[in-house]
Formats: sequence, structure tokens, C-alpha cells
Amino acid sequence: MRLSFRLYFSLAAAGLLAAFAVQARAPAPRDDLSEADRARVEKVVRPATTFEKAEPFERMQAGAATSTKRINADAFSHPSANLKFEGEQRFLLGNGLFRKEWVSAPSSTQASDGLGPLFNARACQSCHIKDGRGHAPAHAEDSAVSLLVRLSVPPSEEQEEAIRAGRLSGAPEPVYGGQLQDFAVAGLPVEGRVRIYYEEIPVELNGGETVKLRKPTIAVDNPGYGPLHPDTMLSARVAPPMIGLGLLEAIGEGDILSRADPEDADGDGISGRARQVRDETAEWRLGRFGWKGNAASVRQQTADAFSGDMGLSTPLVPDHWGECTAAQKPCRRLPHGAQPRLGDQEVPAELLDLVAFYSQNLAVPARRDVEDARVLAGKKVFYETGCVGCHTPKYVTRRDAAVPALAFQLIWPYTDLLLHDMGEGLADNRPEGTATGYEWRTPALWGIGLAKTVSGEAGFLHDGRARTLLEAVLWHGGEAEAMRQKVVEMKKSDRDNLIRFLESL
Repeated sequence: MRLSFRLYFSLAAAGLLAAFAVQARAPAPRDDLSEADRARVEKVVRPATTFEKAEPFERMQAGAATSTKRINADAFSHPSANLKFEGEQRFLLGNGLFRKEWVSAPSSTQASDGLGPLFNARACQSCHIKDGRGHAPAHAEDSAVSLLVRLSVPPSEEQEEAIRAGRLSGAPEPVYGGQLQDFAVAGLPVEGRVRIYYEEIPVELNGGETVKLRKPTIAVDNPGYGPLHPDTMLSARVAPPMIGLGLLEAIGEGDILSRADPEDADGDGISGRARQVRDETAEWRLGRFGWKGNAASVRQQTADAFSGDMGLSTPLVPDHWGECTAAQKPCRRLPHGAQPRLGDQEVPAELLDLVAFYSQNLAVPARRDVEDARVLAGKKVFYETGCVGCHTPKYVTRRDAAVPALAFQLIWPYTDLLLHDMGEGLADNRPEGTATGYEWRTPALWGIGLAKTVSGEAGFLHDGRARTLLEAVLWHGGEAEAMRQKVVEMKKSDRDNLIRFLESL
């Protein structure tokens, strides 16, 4: 029997889809550390208790990998500062591939063809603008350049089983698949045009200030392959920033799982939950990447983006036609770009690995103004308001990290990499794997103060609705509702200091 859309969503939102849940593994101890090192690590990652001065090494928020280059629009595009010569060469090669514009097949540039047939961008850099975050359209008539829309419908019983087994993240829309592509190669209709409409919601703050939030509504105009399924769930996503991904990958899994509290056993109102996903070897692993923790590794996330965003095949996602579904027959009849002399896929393993290496080693810029009195006061507000309940300040990465430059570094990402219920206001009403329509993975905050330095149009939150950091804070609800209310009620000087602290990250 098929669950109705309303019933499926209500069950998912209430957390009653127990059959879909994958039990998180118990936290494993740090087997990469000696007893002496373990004691050192436990001491250094303890939360701050005084705020009169910066903590040791706080400015270098990515450890020895931190970039101290000049702050400008290229601030997110530098390599890990401690890469050796050979690593820098791999980084530069990966950078070239990240920027490369792919073309449709067949083409005289055989090493660069295979784009699409349906796609959202021609290059990785098109969405991750200067390796930073994307943005939502400011007006309904604007194009969604660095924003995409996920699609799904309530699953059948067979699809429910696939979701339980980790083979499927959600039931794709029968014709359009799991993602709407708004570009297509010549001779093929696009899947549709995304439009975002906004409703303004005023929020009055203590001190007489009023902030106007933008509540988005998604619409798809001119669907190229017929009407969407009437129960289609839509979720807009902007491209996230690329910095520090390899360091997040190098955090010990036990260090993350130890912070999970799905039943809120400690009664603090925060119930972070780990999402387990299948990795590229089909083993269950912690989902660290994507807005809902859909990928366990940078390499998997990279392969998924090649397929979904550009329609390019890789060893991990080998379908040459990307998101073209069986119902889109003209799409699947078009030529692909795999060249036998170059490999079985349009993006062979060597190229995939170079782009993944580049993505792992985009450096986090050094903090600014860490000793500034307003920044320190804002840091105290950040802690006392309870923001650190989800935005865990610091970790020490594993000694055996895959990239040596990222091993055993004291880092300050401000994330627990767990799923949290963020309330009705931020709900996309679209379950994904074991994540409900209310849950989002805590994003890292490092570099957030430079988002608009890198790209003036950058937006915040999963769909880019927030134009400022204060707007982003005021959208928090669910597990963060009490913290949000404190921000609303605090005196303006404290609120300003809180934003000043975030801008220093």
C-alpha cells in the first residue's frame, strides 16, 4: 500500500518512521592517539570558560593548513598552507578541472565533452562562485544560477525498502528524477525554470529594531516533460562554500557521534542525530557533507555533483546520462562523452581524484580581530546564548587522516556535523533518507564572515533566503528556538557583538 503524501510527511515530521532509521554506531575511542595525546586533545578541545582574551591558536582556525593570504575576493581559493610541493601540483591540476567548462558530446575537445544532456551548470565553479557559496534569485524573474531544486515524491513500498537499505535517498519524481535541471544540450527541452517568490516577515527586536525576513516559495515554470507529480516535494539548495572540507572529513567519527543525543537524554532541548549513509564501498558511514548529510566523503559528494549538476559519469556514478530518467527517452538517446582511450567514464578516476583533492584542500582563512574587545564580547554571547550546543567550536583531526597535511590539526569549524530539527520556518517538508523534512545538518561557520567579500551576492542558510547573518540567526527554530528568542530579547549592543564575532570567523 502506498502512503499518501500528507500521511507520509506527518509521520516523518513526527519522527515515527522507525523502519527507516539506521541506528548510529556507538562512538569509537580515538584509536589513532596514545594515552598522552588523548589527554592533550581532551584538554585543548574543552569549551572556553573565559572571554577576556583569545584562546591559544584561535586565529589559525584550520591549524597549520590555515591560509594567511591577503583577504580579498580570492580568500577561499588558496591551498592548504602546509601542502608539500607535490600536493600543491595536484591542487593546481584539480583547480583547473574545477574551473573547466564542459561541452556536449560529440565534440572536437574529446577530453571535455559529455556535458548533460540535462544539467545545472557547465563547471563546478559556476555554482561554487570563487569556491564560496551560491545565492538565491533576488526576484522571481531572476535566474537561479547557483541554486538547484531537489525533487521527490512519497515512496512506494519497494522504494521504502531501498531507503531503509541505504540504496536510495528519496523517491525521485517519476519523470524529472531527483533534481530539476534548468539547462539542456541543443535540441532537448530543459526540465523547467525555477522561480522563487518571497513573502516578507517582520521581526521586532528589543531596542526598537525591526528585521524583515524573506520566506521563499518555489515554483517551476514551463516544465519541459509534462506536469510534475501532484505530490512532488521541492527543496531549494544553494551551493555551500568549499573551504575546509578535508578537515571536516578528518575529524574522528567518534568525536562526532559522542555529541549525538537523539532522545535528548540530557534534557537541554538539543537532540543532534547522526545520519548514516552508504559510502562508495557500500559500507555504512557517517554522513558529513550536503545540507542533510547525504555523503560520507568529499569524493562521493564530488561524484554526485558531477552526475546531478553536470550530467557527467564517474566510477562512483557511472551513468553517462546523469539525471535523464527512463521517461525522458529523447535524452537517453543522445551521445555521451566517454572515450575508450581515456577511460570508461566521462570523468575517469584520475580526474575525479584530482577534483576531490582540490576540494579537500581549499584552505580556511585565518581569523580576523580575535583580540578585539567587541569580538570577544560577541564570543561570550555566542557561548552564553547556547549556540555552541550545535556549533561545536573545535576538534583535533585524526593522526591518520587521508591527506597528511590535514592530520592532527587543531581546528575551529563550529559544527557538530549532526542533524537537528530547525523548526517549521526552515522546514523544506521533504524527508531525505533518514533526515526528516525539519532536519538540517549543522553547517560549519568558519569563513562565514568573508562570504560577501568573496561574492557580494552570497546568501545564507540552505536556500540562500537570509541576506545577512542576523537574518540567518532569526530563522532558527525548533531545537534552536530558545537561542533565537534570547537573540530577539537581548540588548542591541550584545546582538551587535554577536554578529561582530560571526564576522570574524
